[in-house]
Amino acid sequence: MTHDHSPFDTASIPDERERKKDLHRAAWACSLGSALEYYDFALYTLASALIFGPLFFPEQTRAMSLIASFGTYFLGFAIRPLGGVLFGMIGDRVGRKFVLASTVLLMGISSTLIGALPTFHQVGYLAPVLLVILRLLQGLGAGAEQAGAAVMMTEYAPEGRRGFYAALPFLGIQLGTILAALVYFLVVSGNDNVIESGLWRVPFFSSVVIVALGLYMRMSLKESPTFIRLKALQRVCVNPLKSALEHSRPTLLIGIGLRLGENGGSSIYQALAVSYIVGVVGLQGPVGVLTLICAASLGAMTVPIAGKLSDRFGRVVVYRAFALLQLALAFPVWWVLSLGNVVASVIAISIALGIGTWGMFGTQAALMPELFGSRHRYMGVSIAREASAVIAGGIAPMIGAGIIALVVASHDGDASAGVKAWLPIACYLTLLTLITLYTTFKTPETLNRDLDEPRDAWEIASTATAIPVQSGPRTRTA
Repeated sequence: MTHDHSPFDTASIPDERERKKDLHRAAWACSLGSALEYYDFALYTLASALIFGPLFFPEQTRAMSLIASFGTYFLGFAIRPLGGVLFGMIGDRVGRKFVLASTVLLMGISSTLIGALPTFHQVGYLAPVLLVILRLLQGLGAGAEQAGAAVMMTEYAPEGRRGFYAALPFLGIQLGTILAALVYFLVVSGNDNVIESGLWRVPFFSSVVIVALGLYMRMSLKESPTFIRLKALQRVCVNPLKSALEHSRPTLLIGIGLRLGENGGSSIYQALAVSYIVGVVGLQGPVGVLTLICAASLGAMTVPIAGKLSDRFGRVVVYRAFALLQLALAFPVWWVLSLGNVVASVIAISIALGIGTWGMFGTQAALMPELFGSRHRYMGVSIAREASAVIAGGIAPMIGAGIIALVVASHDGDASAGVKAWLPIACYLTLLTLITLYTTFKTPETLNRDLDEPRDAWEIASTATAIPVQSGPRTRTA
């Protein structure tokens, strides 16, 4: 039910202005906070593909060094479910704001310390051990960041515009990726001795500024309106983990399935493809970093557009459309990468990652929180996101590097034969995307659902009743 006010009734004007002010503050804090935080995470992605191998695993062959480097990359994903559960518990019991401030601090400090690490030649095997520890701490923070930002903005946003507003933190992630790639481009460009000179440390040291700025923005943020209402009604879940596992198993499987193609595709293009065109195909210069800049720039436009499209046409149909695009591009893109043409490679990755993969990413921002009921929304989103991050995103570059190593081994160790690995890698990406595409047909539509409703969207849909939509004056806050 909506409430109409007469022209002489001005009592609601200050409240409405305050709600809009809070909404915009939340949008800035979540978006810029995510940008700053994923600047740190993107730095590690680039470094694992381009730098960490010879620094921390120099005794290995090039292929094995790459696998070892991606192994530390995977560990950051492997720990993320633990971070998601830990901070998800806090987010559903204490509040969203506290978690968002904590993740900035944890990721920023970890990244700064990576810049201060000694190398293998300085301290031997202690160097990769320290790298693993800091990567695990970084992964703990990342395990709660995306879920927290998405839940916060979805609960803050007005009905009819949730898709757009919820996508803004994910837009921030693209901006953070661009910033990290630009910094690496400036450091690497024109410097042939980046590793020996220690210039690779500079981007990580800059994280100390990010900690201060991100923490300030997150601490100035107000708690989410939905969580405030839950506390007022004394409906805060005492054990959100138990609640999610008891009541949301089908929804968790749906969330994981939706993420396999998106998260797997993201890691395959961001980490594996960059390493493939530089280390295997042999493209020269900072082409890998340049590719990521172009892809993230396109993604920065795609993410909010995808969110807005989901507000108009529905979450599921838009998600399915972007999954179909990624499926259609898998084989053509990897074939183009194998040709060794710089311009074609940059364009191919930019379109596949920037539109196909990150189109799903932008649509997912509101879809995932809307799938879960209010009783354990933070926990549910965290488990679904981070379990899939391990299964798909974290292990994908390792599988890809393993495929390359097997292809090389099957050609008597001829490193140049690694180029032929494009076909099985494309098959792997296709498999992940097909699972996601199938999952979209099992996913209930969640557009404009009531976020205060404690039941999951799947639970409501399975009873053959319409999913309750949000009503009341808060639908007209923006």
